[in-house]
Amino acid sequence: MNCCECSRDWRTKLKLHRTQWLKVVSAVVLLLAVAACNKKKPTPPTPIPPTSAPAPKATLTATPNTIAPGQAALLSWSTDFASEISIDGIGKVDPSGATKVTPNESTTYHLVAKNDTGTAEATARITVSSGVTATSPPAGSSTTDSSNASLFSQNMKDVFFAYDSYEISPQAEAVISSNAKFLQQHSGVTFIIEGHCDERGSIEYNLTLGEYRANAAKQALVQQGVSATRIRTISYGKEKPSCSESTEACWQQNRRAHFVYSK
Repeated sequence: MNCCECSRDWRTKLKLHRTQWLKVVSAVVLLLAVAACNKKKPTPPTPIPPTSAPAPKATLTATPNTIAPGQAALLSWSTDFASEISIDGIGKVDPSGATKVTPNESTTYHLVAKNDTGTAEATARITVSSGVTATSPPAGSSTTDSSNASLFSQNMKDVFFAYDSYEISPQAEAVISSNAKFLQQHSGVTFIIEGHCDERGSIEYNLTLGEYRANAAKQALVQQGVSATRIRTISYGKEKPSCSESTEACWQQNRRAHFVYSK
């Protein structure tokens, strides 16, 4: 075999080897592409449904419920988790409160409490009867009640909470102890604990958090010997702030359990 033939033979082998190598590379690339196409896509996470506000609750009472013509009665109401409250004949009202009414005839008062979740209704009927004699309250009772209310507001201090928490802190425990001591000395007093939050978070979340804070303060007082029958709780969430500035100092003032004299 001469040199020219050897050269041709070497080039032919090289070309064949290169062709085989390209076929192998192409096959590997094809396999990788098929594997990538068949790779299972990760399942997207299930979205968490938004937390809905608890259904509203409402009570409405009239004291007394039977009166003489021209006599006044006290209409009292309380609601939980409501964003809109109204009473027929009176209009929009606060979540809890009381007002004097003097109907000319027997009247059924109708309260409607609403939020995004639903509606709660309550009624109270006042009967106007000519056979009833109007009576005056015992002398001094109004003065005594006013005095108790003043003492209550002076001695019952708010309990404050950390951000996104309803735990009673060591500082709050000292306030609870002082409040419990006053309540034990005034065993006839009944009251409401309002749960409040700062402006951060949704209305629904803060209504729930406010309820937890009010109940935490209630349980702490019960553990100190205050009867649970004297206590009612309500949550206002972030709807009734004591401070309106968007600062940490202001938010701290709004994260509280507030005590309101009832009787």
